[in-house]
Order: sequence, then C-alpha cells, then structure tokens
Amino acid sequence: MEMQPEQSSTFFANGSDQPARLRPLLQKTSRTFALSIPLLPEPLQTEVAIAYLLFRIIDTFEDATHWPPPRRAEALEQFLRMLKLGDEHDHGELAARWLDDPPLDHQGYLELLAATPEVIEWHHQLRPAAAEQLGRNVARSARGMAEVVRRIDGTGRLQLETLQDLRDYCFVVAGIVGEMLTELFMLQSPSLQAVAGDLRARAVEFGEGLQLVNILKDAHADGAELRSYLPRAASLAQVFTLARADLRRAVEYTELTRKAGAARGLVAFNALNVRLAIATLHLLRDRGPGAKLSRMQVTSLVAQVMNAVDTGAVLFPERP
Repeated sequence: MEMQPEQSSTFFANGSDQPARLRPLLQKTSRTFALSIPLLPEPLQTEVAIAYLLFRIIDTFEDATHWPPPRRAEALEQFLRMLKLGDEHDHGELAARWLDDPPLDHQGYLELLAATPEVIEWHHQLRPAAAEQLGRNVARSARGMAEVVRRIDGTGRLQLETLQDLRDYCFVVAGIVGEMLTELFMLQSPSLQAVAGDLRARAVEFGEGLQLVNILKDAHADGAELRSYLPRAASLAQVFTLARADLRRAVEYTELTRKAGAARGLVAFNALNVRLAIATLHLLRDRGPGAKLSRMQVTSLVAQVMNAVDTGAVLFPERP
C-alpha cells in the first residue's frame, strides 16, 4: 500500500512549487528522512525538507574530518552570515571555496554544500512563520556545534565525558530540531494547539531519543573518525536506558498528534521515525553498537506504519 501525501496548492510564499532539485538532494543525504519527509502534507513537506538540508549543511561542517577544528568553526560562522544575509547576496564563491578543499569524502554532502546558495534561497521563499522557525533554530544549532568543535583536543579527538555532556550534545544537534518541528507541525495542523503544551514538553526528548539511537548505531564509524559521543563516565547500559525513556516520550508525542486530529501524513512521519528508532534500538541491544536494519526490515516497517495510519490500528505494537 502506498501512502500519498496530502497536497496544498502552494509550497512557497510566492506560490511556486517545490524545487525540482530538493528531492534528489534529500535522497543523496539521508536514507531515513528521504522515506519519511515525503509522507508529510504540503507546505510542511517542503519546509521540513529544506530544514533538514540546512541542518545537514551545518552537520557536515561539524563532522568535517579533513578540516582542523578552527576551520570547521569558521565555516559554521560563514554559513550563519549567509543565512542571515539571504539570497540577495552572491554566496557561490564561498561555497566554491569550501569545495576547493573538501571537508570530507561523502559525495552527497559535497553536492549539498555546492547547492548551499540555492537551499538558502529556498529557505527565504518559505511562508514567513516557517522561515523564521528555520532560521532561528538552525542558527541555535550552528552556534552550539561551534562550541562542540572547540572541545576537540590537540590530537583531533572529541571525547564526551559525562551523561550530561551527551545530553547537551544531543540537544544541540537534535533537541533543537524537535522544538522547531513541533512549531512547524502546529502551523500545519491548528488542532494541535489543544495539546501544544504536552507536545512541547516532549519535543526535546523526542529528538534526543532519535539521536541516541544514531550515536549507538554509528559508534564504530565515529570512533574511526576520532569522535566518541558515548561518554567515558557513563556505561553503555545507562545510554540504552536513556534512549528507551526518550523513545517512550516520542511514542506519547506521536499518539498525542493522532488524538488531536493532526494531518494523517504528519502522524505517519512521526510514527515512521519512531518505529525505525525502536526497531534499531532493539537490534543494537541484541547485536551491539554498529548494527543496522536491513532494507527488507525498513520496507516492512514503512508498510506497517502506512497501514496503521490508514486503518486506525495501533501505531506502536512494539514498545521501546
């Protein structure tokens, strides 16, 4: 069963359609969000896709393994200036300089960096309320990432020390995203105003839970690149316990959106992201850090979520 997103007549404030290059960039930079974002109704789908690309750009600078920390922090500041100035300035020269000395080897991320001026232009064409949410929260995250980069030691290694360090990091890269998405969801589905307080109270933990699963999944790859987000002063069991608690809050968040009458695609977007995180966490529990879902498992979860949303069945038959 294929779930079609609800449509809206306009995506941008000027009435133009979603840019043709947006979807390919999304597909080349995120397997998970390339599946879930198209489920969203418009204009939310375009807004969240552009938000993802903006956050992916700053993530690329944070993870720039070919650049020393000062260069990464400088690029984050340059990007913030570009975002603030908007599309009336020519940013192509700066983007080209980033690519003259590529920050990493991932071709999808490098293609996205080359498209930075376009993504910024798309951002500034969004309806004003959505554009303000994107600009403010991407800037918050970029400033936090610059602080993380400054913690890299003289050998090029980043090592988090405590569980609170881990939570602080997750807030910068994911909790802020949860807060932003919650505001965008309420712009799309005014019925969510009835549960606004409950959603906001769970938004940061929702983002934190997804990020913790990613950290556990990518622990070996991060270690090879001298990044250790698993804190030295906390056990792996403590990180799993925190992730399970966060995902329980994410389940509550998603069920609240359904009960409040949110758009069906919005419910599906959240449910799919949480179901994938829960299944991955269970796999990591059984096989250890680094384990990943197979393509067949992902396809099955997509089908289950679509069916549950369309039939009113239970969204989360398996709890964290």
